[in-house]
Amino acid sequence: MAFETNNFNVAKKYCLAKSDFSVECNVNTGENVLKVLSVSLGSHVANSETLNGVINYSGNLDIKLVFLSEDGQLNTVCFTCPFSSKFEGENIENGSFAEIKLKIIDYNIDSINGDNVKIVVNIEQFGFVIQNQEMRSITSSDDDVCLKNDDIKIVKFIGHASENVEVASEINIREKVKKIILSESSVLVKAVESGMNFVTMSGEVFTKVIFLNDNDKFESGYVYDTFKEELEIDGITRDSLVSGAGEVCQENVTAELVEDEKGCKIVVKVPIELHADAYSEENLSVVQDLYSTKNDIKVTTESFENSYVCPLEVVEGKIEGSLVLDEDKPRVDKILFNGGNSVIVTNSYINDGEIFIEGIAKTTVIYLNDEDNALYSAQIDVPFTLSDKFLYPEGGTLVVDAVVDDVDVAVKKGRELFYDAKIKASVSYCYDKLSGIITEAIKTEEYPPKDYAMEVVFAHSGQELWEIAKSVKVKEEQIVSQNADVTFPLTDDTSLLLFYQRV
Repeated sequence: MAFETNNFNVAKKYCLAKSDFSVECNVNTGENVLKVLSVSLGSHVANSETLNGVINYSGNLDIKLVFLSEDGQLNTVCFTCPFSSKFEGENIENGSFAEIKLKIIDYNIDSINGDNVKIVVNIEQFGFVIQNQEMRSITSSDDDVCLKNDDIKIVKFIGHASENVEVASEINIREKVKKIILSESSVLVKAVESGMNFVTMSGEVFTKVIFLNDNDKFESGYVYDTFKEELEIDGITRDSLVSGAGEVCQENVTAELVEDEKGCKIVVKVPIELHADAYSEENLSVVQDLYSTKNDIKVTTESFENSYVCPLEVVEGKIEGSLVLDEDKPRVDKILFNGGNSVIVTNSYINDGEIFIEGIAKTTVIYLNDEDNALYSAQIDVPFTLSDKFLYPEGGTLVVDAVVDDVDVAVKKGRELFYDAKIKASVSYCYDKLSGIITEAIKTEEYPPKDYAMEVVFAHSGQELWEIAKSVKVKEEQIVSQNADVTFPLTDDTSLLLFYQRV
């Protein structure tokens, strides 16, 4: 008796171990610094290498400092700080695709020494390894082997694609602009759709620009632009499962001032890097049960997890909060601008058909105190919770990318600051389905010959034809042909007659 193997692949998305690490950056400003007013941070992965048991990668930490120099000038410096890190784990295999995520948790200005500012940034690293696992399935064409097949759904990982895109926008301003103080950009992927050998990704790019006009007044405005790009991935169809994300390459963002006779405009160019993954879903017929009419069979079964990717979801909401300044802080007489706007997702989960997103929105307010006619800054941290309907099963892995825009801060009675902003979150979700199959079957001892011509089988209500045939080691068609008036599954306890040919 021979059993043939039918191997197949299934996609599995493993979580990489989450951990924190610190990056120490020495930012040279080019002039002596009196005080740092605002810090804007961004990070992204530059390249990675996946080996057995380890993922080594390098990245860049992008820093924008707004500072007051010792001669009383307000200036901005942009700085890129390279770093490297790694993941270790037994599920990491050479050739697997690594999806690495970085989250800036916090920062600390360690020291200011002349034109050097030392900043220590705390980064959280997490992510996934995506790979196709080979599973073994068997079948047999032997006449004495009876097979029970079942159709199962499986998902395979097709491939990954990345592409760099530049999104350009303009702000038209009627008045003259003396100086651009700061620009902060973020990207949100809102939809990922599959086509024939390509993925279409679309979303929005947000940029906040702060500038000083000709009357020495600080102004700010948001630039919104949309994008829609195609990324090529061979082998996908319109029915494929797809996911994706985007990140801003902060060190290459530019905001340039272009003047004309009517006024001027600020041209903002934001490079973004788009990432897309593609999966195929298909039906597969596998053997779920078997037996032989001649021999006992030793069967080995295995269970496996298959990762399922859900369509991208977008959750929107509003964040409001307040902060009362400490008594040792100078009062706020006039808010000039806010910078360092960011949002950190601290927790996300699904409960009873709803998704909950928890986090902290951050901004730094730069303000004027009339008493000493000096500039100061205060950081506002506002906790928030978003919720929306979510139709997918609990227990999977959520990845939430969130951005804030329309950030506004107002002051009341000089010491209480009110924060108001809109938040948009892109939600990627993946969950595992557990399946079991027969992976091996071995023929053992032969059944003794039947020394009788007829057998009465006492079957019970509810029993299926397969269950009965397997218990007495005969083919299903023999029971049906010799008990033509019986229907299955049985509705009552029934005596079945079986006849054997004696040799």
